[in-house]
Amino acid sequence: MSRIEVLFQHPKRTLGVLALVLVAVGVAVGSGANFSASSANPSNTFTAGTLTMSNSNDNAAILSVGGSPGWKPGDATSGTVDIKNTGSLAGTFSLNRSALSDTNPNDTPAGPSPAPADPLSGKIDLVIHDCGTFSGATPPSCSTGGSDVYTGTLAALSSSQALGSYAANEQHRYKFTATFNSSAGNVYQSSNSTATFTWNAVQ
Repeated sequence: MSRIEVLFQHPKRTLGVLALVLVAVGVAVGSGANFSASSANPSNTFTAGTLTMSNSNDNAAILSVGGSPGWKPGDATSGTVDIKNTGSLAGTFSLNRSALSDTNPNDTPAGPSPAPADPLSGKIDLVIHDCGTFSGATPPSCSTGGSDVYTGTLAALSSSQALGSYAANEQHRYKFTATFNSSAGNVYQSSNSTATFTWNAVQ
């Protein structure tokens, strides 16, 4: 007797065998008989750098001339300031003058004639000298090296002066020298000028 005949004689057994075959086929199809592999890179981290600066004269004047006897034409004064990139990123530094204020009590109808063509800030000749970079804690010499970043009057210093790129931890010393122009006459007596110097850095 053939196998087919046997199956037909026992239909319940035949159905049971077919059911097992279908289950086996379903498991094989559902499991996807493919090789696979995976690999992970966890804990990816992103940290922003910093761009900060220190100013040795922070919130204090670099130049100040006043009191008695006061400034006269031809006099000069100087001061220094140290600017450092204290951040972790390199930055492009610049300097600008703001908040300029001039007062002259003689610039009135009752004052000397003629009235001054320039305010006092127009008679202050200013030189800003980049003395160079520090070597560790040793400052550069302002008399033997470096370069001028601005030469002109205090009044004319209206736009940002580019100071170049500072690497992280790079520190420069700047020397400011202001001279009361010798051409100033009596009309400038008791006059006053104030200004703010602001240092900026961008990445």
